Amino acid sequence: MDLKLAVLIDGDNIPSAYVKEMMEEIAKYGNPTIKRIYGDWTKPNLSRWKNLLLENAITPIQQYGYTTGKNATDSAMIIDAMDILYSEKVNGFCLVSSDSDFTRLATRLREAGMKVFGIGEKKTPDPFIVACDKFIYIEILKNEPEEDESEVTKSKAPPKSNLDKITPKVIRLIASSISDLADDDGWAFLGDVGNLIQKKQPNFDSRNYGFQKLTPLIKSIPDFEIDQRENTKGQLKLIYVRKKEKPKAKAKTRSRN
Repeated sequence: MDLKLAVLIDGDNIPSAYVKEMMEEIAKYGNPTIKRIYGDWTKPNLSRWKNLLLENAITPIQQYGYTTGKNATDSAMIIDAMDILYSEKVNGFCLVSSDSDFTRLATRLREAGMKVFGIGEKKTPDPFIVACDKFIYIEILKNEPEEDESEVTKSKAPPKSNLDKITPKVIRLIASSISDLADDDGWAFLGDVGNLIQKKQPNFDSRNYGFQKLTPLIKSIPDFEIDQRENTKGQLKLIYVRKKEKPKAKAKTRSRN
């Protein structure tokens, strides 16, 4: 059963260029039954949102900046989120912002049993990221323009400059998650591994490293091995992963003179 999601967007803090891809991403996790965006619509910097809101059925909420230096949008969004929570019309929230001011809101919603997704730029502070069940960087959502026939030989991979490196820390995260779930032979079901990694690090996403799925990401790391097995009905392939055993070093024999 799909989650019913309330999508609340901080219009002052998110670029409008990503809205189409963002809504497509949100649809993967649930049905966005409430879609609202907050900002001072009298300001010219929000004018780019106008047509996009109509195309995506997002309701604009006007919030004047009453005091210089204070973000009234944050307060309006937080108040609305709590009203929606108590209305019991949804069972999940998607908070779209790169602002750490929503950290406490995300925590409070999860305390109430809500599933909380966060979407924001890579500059988003860690406290807000870890307060969510899952956090998606908006930069990885932008679709590449369709290629002309003359460009079919070009690579479809995203620019390397936008990708995170697979660091030893990432490898340790994957390895520890496999160990936590492994059977006596060291194998763990990849789906469970992915879920556990997400709980440990909400902003983990294979797309951050240039891979659409977790399987090719793990295949690219020589520390791990993959095993595909048929399920009991023989219809689907189940993917298991384990850490490769390091070859044992041969003992050196001393030569006697």
